[in-house]
Amino acid sequence: MTHRVPNRVVVTSRSFSQSSELVAALRSRVPHVTLNEAGRVLRGEELCEFLGGHDAAIVALEPLTDAILQRLPELRVVSKYGVGLDSLDLEAVEAADVCLGWTPGVNRHSVAELSVAAMIVLLHRVPEAVNDVRSGQWRQWRGRELRGATVGIIGCGNVGQEVVKILAPFGCRVLAHDIHNYADFYWQHGIESVELGFLMEQSDVVTVHLPRDATTVGLLDESMLGRMRSGAVLVNMARGGIIDEQALLARLDSDTLAGAALDVLSEEPPQDRRLIEHVRTLVTPHIGGSTQEAVHAMGMAAIEGLFTAETIADWRAGGRLP
Repeated sequence: MTHRVPNRVVVTSRSFSQSSELVAALRSRVPHVTLNEAGRVLRGEELCEFLGGHDAAIVALEPLTDAILQRLPELRVVSKYGVGLDSLDLEAVEAADVCLGWTPGVNRHSVAELSVAAMIVLLHRVPEAVNDVRSGQWRQWRGRELRGATVGIIGCGNVGQEVVKILAPFGCRVLAHDIHNYADFYWQHGIESVELGFLMEQSDVVTVHLPRDATTVGLLDESMLGRMRSGAVLVNMARGGIIDEQALLARLDSDTLAGAALDVLSEEPPQDRRLIEHVRTLVTPHIGGSTQEAVHAMGMAAIEGLFTAETIADWRAGGRLP
């Protein structure tokens, strides 16, 4: 393990910068701290300028590309605030000899709770009912219970496994699809490990908990979404781009899906508002890991990551990268 003691740390995350508790904890361990106090979403040139002159950074969803890293020769450590690594060009990080601090699954409780809440909301047809009430109509929608439903979990890592635990009292049949084999966990919780197509065909609820990478972008395309049973619902609290949004919109328009809950989109915030405004969608602005508890856990993990960061080669050698 490579230990480096940072001197000048920059924090790009807005929620971290707004937390007095996290800021105090960071300043107690690092002499010089720069915060994103303006609350701006940093990209490109502005991000590069903000990171300049620091030897360590705590980053959230800001994209760190090769072009940006080449302009930051002082940067030696990047610690990830949050769980996804899709915003980081890991090859560029390795080439720049920058160490990575990262704790996977640190916000799993928050994301899993929101996922199960979304399942219940969609099955009970809440988006349509709320739309009716707001437009002056008063009629009862006939929904379904989560109890006894078949739930398909795509990606049964940290968050997916937490979803399984929360679902336990509902008596659901749980199907799981993952490139990793969690045989012991599946056996302990009575989960059926299945192929993706079978999961899509059998599930009343499909929930996505995958990282975004070359193997998952567009995974749920028109063909795969077309295999979902009529009246099923789809939940994505993971990453945008995994679901073909145009294909999803077509399925919603055709009344073959009862609803979709999306906390993430391929473009955030989106220019195309059709999914946001659809009567059978519940769209939230990437809040899955934004509970007070999750923000604190992610922040403390990111601070610790500054001091326990490892090279990308070490992460790969340990098999700890997604």
